[in-house]
Amino acid sequence: MKTRVLISVVFVSLGLLLAAIPQNTTSKYKLTAKEMLIEANNSVMYYSAEEVAKLIIEDDPTIQLIDVRTPDEFEKYSLPGAINIPVSDLLSDEFRDYLDQDVVYNIFYSNGNTNSLKAWMIARQLGWENNYVLQGGLNYWADAILAPSEPASTLANDEIARYEFRKGAQQALAGGGTITSSDTEKTPPKPPVKRKPKKKRVQGGC
Repeated sequence: MKTRVLISVVFVSLGLLLAAIPQNTTSKYKLTAKEMLIEANNSVMYYSAEEVAKLIIEDDPTIQLIDVRTPDEFEKYSLPGAINIPVSDLLSDEFRDYLDQDVVYNIFYSNGNTNSLKAWMIARQLGWENNYVLQGGLNYWADAILAPSEPASTLANDEIARYEFRKGAQQALAGGGTITSSDTEKTPPKPPVKRKPKKKRVQGGC
């Protein structure tokens, strides 16, 4: 129920944002509201905190973390390797090559889910693929990865294994500073994106 309420709130916010977009931009939408709702209900847009931690530790070149919070928040606190594209600037031509591409998987994140889901919905409504969301945002990341709670010994083996992974991820990330931003630019350089004539839709998610 809580997830449905959140999705409803985000859809209302999205409607207000889309109303401000010029008509010549909105005419190229590729997803209907029904199609977007199906994707949202199936949670195909999510990467879990554990999956993102593993990708960061492995320095996986197939992902790009995108912090959609304000520049001030980004300077104080960000994930390793992330770039800052505030949700309010998402439609700026400056960032088009980051968002409308088929080279890497973008993972939006904010403090919670709301703003990153807004970013994902706008991207999907515009037909931009390869865009996903860090489930739970930095709030959940802090609890799950930065300070995982030790489970009771009576819990199932998979819960204990998840805790062991989180502890290992915490230690691995802490080696280089779990949260870094002092040397990160507010405005990222343009990526070497090569456009293809026809994109294939990314299936599935996390």
